[in-house]
Amino acid sequence: MTVDLNKVDEILSKKDLRHESLIHTLLDVQDELFYLPREALERVSERMKIPLVQVVQVASFYKAFSLEPRGKHLVRVCLGTACHVRGGERILDQLKRILEVESGGTTRDNLFSLEAVNCLGCCASGPVMVIDGKYYGMMAANKVERVLKKFKGNGKESIDDKS
Repeated sequence: MTVDLNKVDEILSKKDLRHESLIHTLLDVQDELFYLPREALERVSERMKIPLVQVVQVASFYKAFSLEPRGKHLVRVCLGTACHVRGGERILDQLKRILEVESGGTTRDNLFSLEAVNCLGCCASGPVMVIDGKYYGMMAANKVERVLKKFKGNGKESIDDKS
C-alpha cells in the first residue's frame, strides 16, 4: 500500500509545527489516512523537527493511534460489566458475523475496523456500540445490520438515517 505523502504535506502546511502540536497533527494525519504509516511518521518528524523515535513513541503510546491499517469506519463495542450483562457480547458476535472479521481486525474492503473495549463511559445506555464517535445505545443484535448500512453507502451517515 503506497502512502500519499502529499496529503501529509497538505496537513502539515496548515499546522503549527511546534512540538506541542504533535498529537493533534498525528490525529489529523490518521483521520486522512486511517492509520499512521511509517512514511507519514517520518514526514511528520522531518517537518516538525522532532526525532522520529519521539514521534513513534507518541504514536504507539496512545490508544487513539493505530500503526496498522484500519478501516474507514471504526466500530467499538463496549464489553464493560453493565454492557456485558445487557448483551454486549451478542452485539459483538453479530458484528463479527456481519462484517466477517474478528475483534481487532479490519474488513477485507477496508471499510470497517472492529474493536471490543472495556468501557465507553455510558453504562446507563448499555449495551453500546460506537461508530466513528457516534454512540448507539440500548443496542440489540437485530439493530446492528441496520446501523451498519448507514455507513456502507456514501461512507458517512446521512441526516435522514439518524435513528
